[in-house]
Amino acid sequence: MSSDTETAGSSAGSVGRRLGRRQRWIAPGVVALLVILVLQLALSISRETQTWDEACHIYAGYRQWTHLDFGLNPEHPPLVKFLATAPLLGHSLKVPSLQDRFFKEQAFLAGRDFLYANHADWILFRVRMAASLLTVLLGLLIFAAGYEMFGTGPAFVALALFVFEPTVLAHGAMVTTDMGMACFLFATVYAFYRYLKKPTGWRLAVTAIAAGLTLATKHSGILLPPILMLLALVDVVRPFNAADSNLAMTRGKRTWRLALALILVGVIAVGMLWASYGFRYQARPEGDKLSPPLEEYAGHLKGALNAGVIRTLAHWRLLPESYLYGLADVKVIAEFSPSYLLGHVYRHGVWFYFPIAFVIKATLALLFLLFLLPVALALRRLTKGREVLFLAIPAAIYLAVGMASELNIGVRHMLPVYPSLVLLGAAAGWSFLGRNRIGCAVLVALMAFNVASSAPCFPAYFAHSNELWGGPSQTYRYLSDSNADWGQQLKTIRRYLEQRKIQDCWFVYFADIVADYRYYGIPCKPLPTIASLWLQPLTDAPAAIDGTVLISASTLSGYEFGPGELNPYIQFQKLRPVAVIDYGVFVYDGHFEVPLAAALNHAAVARRLFRADRLAEALAEAQAAAQLAPNSASAQAVLGEALRRTGRKDEAHEAFQRALILAQTVQPEYQAGLAAGLQRAVAQK
Repeated sequence: MSSDTETAGSSAGSVGRRLGRRQRWIAPGVVALLVILVLQLALSISRETQTWDEACHIYAGYRQWTHLDFGLNPEHPPLVKFLATAPLLGHSLKVPSLQDRFFKEQAFLAGRDFLYANHADWILFRVRMAASLLTVLLGLLIFAAGYEMFGTGPAFVALALFVFEPTVLAHGAMVTTDMGMACFLFATVYAFYRYLKKPTGWRLAVTAIAAGLTLATKHSGILLPPILMLLALVDVVRPFNAADSNLAMTRGKRTWRLALALILVGVIAVGMLWASYGFRYQARPEGDKLSPPLEEYAGHLKGALNAGVIRTLAHWRLLPESYLYGLADVKVIAEFSPSYLLGHVYRHGVWFYFPIAFVIKATLALLFLLFLLPVALALRRLTKGREVLFLAIPAAIYLAVGMASELNIGVRHMLPVYPSLVLLGAAAGWSFLGRNRIGCAVLVALMAFNVASSAPCFPAYFAHSNELWGGPSQTYRYLSDSNADWGQQLKTIRRYLEQRKIQDCWFVYFADIVADYRYYGIPCKPLPTIASLWLQPLTDAPAAIDGTVLISASTLSGYEFGPGELNPYIQFQKLRPVAVIDYGVFVYDGHFEVPLAAALNHAAVARRLFRADRLAEALAEAQAAAQLAPNSASAQAVLGEALRRTGRKDEAHEAFQRALILAQTVQPEYQAGLAAGLQRAVAQK
C-alpha cells in the first residue's frame, strides 16, 4: 500500500513538473509573438507614407489637445486621436490657420498643411507607433481570452493567427479608428464574459470602463448595447452549468441582477463618452462654429426619423454635439458612397460586400480553421457552448449591421470581428489537430504556411489577398480603396523614378490634395482625381499627355468616377503597364488622350467660380468642359447652370435637356442622382 502511494505521488509530481515547465514558457512565448507584431508594424510604417484619412485625424487630434476643438473632424469620436497624437505634445510645430469652409474640406486641407509644414515622416512614425499600442493590447487580450476560454494551445494559435494576419498588419498602426474599435469592443465583451462567470464589483467596473472606451472610439460603438443585452439574455436562458458559481440563484434574480448591471454599465459608459469630449456639449471652443451647423447638416439625412432623432438628442443635449454630428455624417457618407467588388462598380453598397471581401483578403490558414468550426461543433469536438456564443454573437451582429450598411470602402471596417474569428478558428483547429503529435505537427505546418503567405506582402500589406485569388498582385481586380491602394506608396514611387531617372511624368494619385506627393521629391505633374475635383481643382489639366503616366489602382478601378465611359482613365484598364509599384500604382508610357479628365476639371473650376460669383469666368470654364466632353452629363449640366446664372435661359434649358438624356442613357444607375436634379432643372423653365 505504501509502495502504491509512493508511486502515485511520484507520478503526480512528474506531471506537475512537466506542467510547470510548460507554464514557464507561456509568458516568453506571448512576449515573443507580440515583439514580432511590433517589429512588423514598425518596419512597415517606416516604409509607408500617409494614407487617405490620416493627416486630418492627426491634425484633429493635435487640436483636441491644444484647443479642445472637437469640430475639425467630428466624423469620429476623439479617443484614438487623443492617444495617437500624444507624442506630439511639447514639440514646437507649425499650425495652419483655419478658414470658414465646409468641415471636411477644412479637415483634409488643414491636416495636409499641418503634416507637411512640419517633418511629415517624423510625425507619422510617432503617431503610428502610439496607435499601434492598441493593436498590441488587442493581441494580449486575444491570448488572455483564448487561454481562459479554451486553454494554452488554442490561445497561442489565435495569437499567431492575429500577429501574421495581413489586414491587421496593414491597419494595426494607422491613425484611424478601426483597430481601436476592434480592441475596445473585444475588451468589453471579454470583460462581460468574466463578469458573468464570477460577478464582482471589480469585474463590472472593468466592463463599464471598456464600454466607455468603445463609445469614445467609433460611432459603431452604439452596437454595444444590443450586443451586451443579447449576451446577457443568452446567459440567462441557457441550461445551467454545474460549475457555474451562480447555480443557486434563480433565473428571475439573475435577470434582475443583469438588468441592473447593464444599466450601470450604460450610465458609466455614457459618462466616459462625455468625459472624452471634456464634458462639453459644444463641438468647438468659444468663437468657432461647425460648418454647416448640426441642424442643417442633419437635414441632409434621408428620412425625417433619422434627422428628427439627432435633432431631438441635440435639443436636449443628451450627447455631445460633435458626437451627434458624427452620427449624422456616417449616414450621409453611406448614402452617396460607391463600392467596388469583383471588378464591378456599384452606385451604393451591396449586402454581400463584406463576406466576399473577407474571403478574398483573409489568409487561407484562417479560412481553413473557420471551415473546421461548424464541423467541430457538429461532431462535438468543441463543446464550449458559452464561449462560442460569446465570440460568435458580437461578430454576427457587427457583420450583419455592416452587410446592411451602404458604406463598402474596406474590409477594415470589419476588423472588430477578427478577434472572435481567430479565437473560434483556433479553438476549432485545436479540437481536431491538438490531440496528438501528428495533429500538432500539422497545425504547426499550417501556422508556418500562414507566415509564408503573409510575409511576401511586406510592406504593402494593404494589397494582400490569398492564393486562391492570385495573391496581392491581383487584389486590384477585385477590391479597391483601403483593400488595395490607400495612397501610401510615395517612397517606393520616388525610388522607382530615381532609379530610372524619370523627370517628365504624370501622376493620377488617389490621395492627391489630401497628401502632398511633391514633399517626397516626386517630379510628376498631377492629373485630375475625385479628391482634386472636390477639394482643389488643377490650374491646368491637359486633354492629351505624353511620357510616363502613373495611376493609382483605386482611381484606375473607376469606383469613384463611375464605370465604363464615366471613368476618364478607362483606356488604361485595357493596356499592359510597364510596371506595378507596391501592387497599387500602375506605370504606363506613351501618348494618351484624356479629354474627359480635362473636362471634369474645367467643370470643377466652374463650380468654384459660381461660389465666388465670377460668372463670366465660370461660363468660359463650363463651355470648355462641354466642348472637351460633349457626351458627359456632368459637363453639360455645369454648362446649363452657367448659362442659367448668366441669364441665357433658353440655352440653359437646352443644355439641361442634353445633360438629362445623357444621364438617363449613359450608365443611368450610376447617374440617377444627377438625373433627378436635371429633371427638376428642366421642369423649372
